[in-house]
Amino acid sequence: MKAVKFEKYGSVDVLKLEEIPRPTAKANQVLIKVKAAGINPGEASIREGWLDKMFPTTFPSGEGSDLAGVIEEIGDGVTNFKVGDEVLGFTNNRGSHAEYVVADTDKIVPRPANVPW
Repeated sequence: MKAVKFEKYGSVDVLKLEEIPRPTAKANQVLIKVKAAGINPGEASIREGWLDKMFPTTFPSGEGSDLAGVIEEIGDGVTNFKVGDEVLGFTNNRGSHAEYVVADTDKIVPRPANVPW
């Protein structure tokens, strides 16, 4: 799968599209095929190194936490979502700028029908 990664702090110029292994859902997680992902000012500040003391980065790092997509796989213990559910939410894994992302089920909600991708 493709994912946005960076190997050093900097502007958007440090971002690269890379091929990485597709993650798998663990207990109480789901694997989401990402249809939309956002970036907020805090995440940009993390990438630029401004928040290194508060949110240190291990390189290579992914980017993004906000996401919307369709559940492709559920982990053990997941009962409130199923494969095919449309969801939105976030991940703490700095990885929503990718084709697939894993999210904890307490960090996602069903996508309201009137909210476009």
